Amino acid sequence: MYKLCVTVNKLFKLPVHPFNLHNEGKKTYAQWQYEKGIDTIKFYLKHNTVDEMFKDKFVLDIGCGAGGKTVFYASKGVKKITGIEILGKYREEAENLAKEYRLQDKFEFVQGDAANMPFENEIFDTIIMNDAMEHVDKPEMVLRECYRILKKDGKLYLNFPPYNHPYGAHLSDAIGIPWVHVFFSEKTLIKCYKELVKELPDGKERVDFRISKKEDGPEYFSYINKMSIKRANNILQNSNFELEYYSEEPLRNIFKYPARIPFFKEFLVKMVVCVLRKR
Repeated sequence: MYKLCVTVNKLFKLPVHPFNLHNEGKKTYAQWQYEKGIDTIKFYLKHNTVDEMFKDKFVLDIGCGAGGKTVFYASKGVKKITGIEILGKYREEAENLAKEYRLQDKFEFVQGDAANMPFENEIFDTIIMNDAMEHVDKPEMVLRECYRILKKDGKLYLNFPPYNHPYGAHLSDAIGIPWVHVFFSEKTLIKCYKELVKELPDGKERVDFRISKKEDGPEYFSYINKMSIKRANNILQNSNFELEYYSEEPLRNIFKYPARIPFFKEFLVKMVVCVLRKR
């Protein structure tokens, strides 16, 4: 089946992806993130202003990657912003970008696990969790940590693409087939992905980043937790947060109504958007 996947993939153009832009020498991951900064918060702006999110705030960006979006947020008048990222390899790139925009005094990169963050209680006014909910191993623990470190009335801005989104498998750096994870098994996708990236200069790094082995042997995509809308709603309902704003953004306007149907929404919603307040 993996040969069929590889063959069908040739029919689809890959979406723009920062890993590929970096390999092509067009821009760094950090610069790409910075340029996409406003897009990462555009859905929140239906409810809050940029100033309400950032101005004179102590801010935490969970899953900051190379820090590009974090530096963008820093430019919006924060008192201080911290980006936390489990991969320490991005520290230098993030700090260099902050220096480039003369925001190094407002920015800090911290390597750490969002389920066990090295911060004192109630120190942040705002937490951004953009495209991270679908990656963390222990989402319930992450939300408890966010609640602990937020000040009273502080807000957590959380969004994520559900797993059955067309590119919810997060393989679009190499596989351009929409909903590919619906049509092919994980075993097939792992074999296909390895084949497609093996000649790339960072091919091994991509495989190591995405794929792990279970104790009993089989490989699996360890960088994604297959977060569905249904599962996320259950987690949110059982958290201590007050749900201040919630939206399910459809892939396109023509899907607006079918994207409200419980089964179909898992496939037709491009982003779940939440604003949570600490009571």
